[in-house]
Amino acid sequence: MLPGKSRKMRNWMMLALESNRVIGLRLAKLMRGGKGAQREAERMVSEKIQAAAKAGASFMAGASSDEIVRQYRKRVAANAKRLTRQPRRRKQKSP
Repeated sequence: MLPGKSRKMRNWMMLALESNRVIGLRLAKLMRGGKGAQREAERMVSEKIQAAAKAGASFMAGASSDEIVRQYRKRVAANAKRLTRQPRRRKQKSP
């Protein structure tokens, strides 16, 4: 394989693997239910719409598929980081 094609293929494969991890993390959160699950579902839908709009705009501006995949990978990494953080504990109100 040519070096450029190899790098592109690697980016696509890494996006698939990283996305799969985020899907699992999101499913676990959704299965727990409650307000956190509701917020995650809403966030997931709005992020997908924003990501598609950004990818379309980038494509129309002449971005390569590699650049668009890089944008998606950056967002997926941010989601993985957010979903693996320990939940913040709320302070209890003083009586």
